[in-house]
Amino acid sequence: MAQKATIYKVELSVSDMDRHYYETHKLTVAKHPSETDERLMVRILAFSLNAHEQLEMTKGLSTDDEPDIWQKSLSGELELWVALGLPSEKVVRQSCGKASKVIVYSYGGRTAKMWWEKLKNNTTRFDNLQVMNFSQEETRDLGELANRSMKVQVNIQDGEVMVGVDDRIVYVTPIEWKNAA
Repeated sequence: MAQKATIYKVELSVSDMDRHYYETHKLTVAKHPSETDERLMVRILAFSLNAHEQLEMTKGLSTDDEPDIWQKSLSGELELWVALGLPSEKVVRQSCGKASKVIVYSYGGRTAKMWWEKLKNNTTRFDNLQVMNFSQEETRDLGELANRSMKVQVNIQDGEVMVGVDDRIVYVTPIEWKNAA
């Protein structure tokens, strides 16, 4: 019998001084049975970094043709495609063709570096692609914050991110590997 997703209730308060965005989002996040706490928290972090009133979590791991997070315009155009992990070159290429802007948040330490070294020369033609990386230590620490019902406070200033859950805080410094034009 197939395992069911675990539901996480998240009250996410985002204070993004870089974009002047200050809002609280009530999220119901389905954690796929194969998803780790680390990936779940990276998904919440990626949502925070791109927070917008039209930003949505998708089915993610449950479907191959959707990103982890997306933002559609009021008329239905795909404005932002956010993917986590180490997508294949084919997935990156298809994503760049579907959305106005694509952001890949990679993580995984040495494995992520090897993935990027293999992929980066084939991505130069994609002006709408941005690739960011999180350190293995930071995402591991984020994973330790996960619980089924959490109030998450994310403060972003000068590219630095502070993620707080209860009385625990993790600092994250996203590293830009490729900038969208």
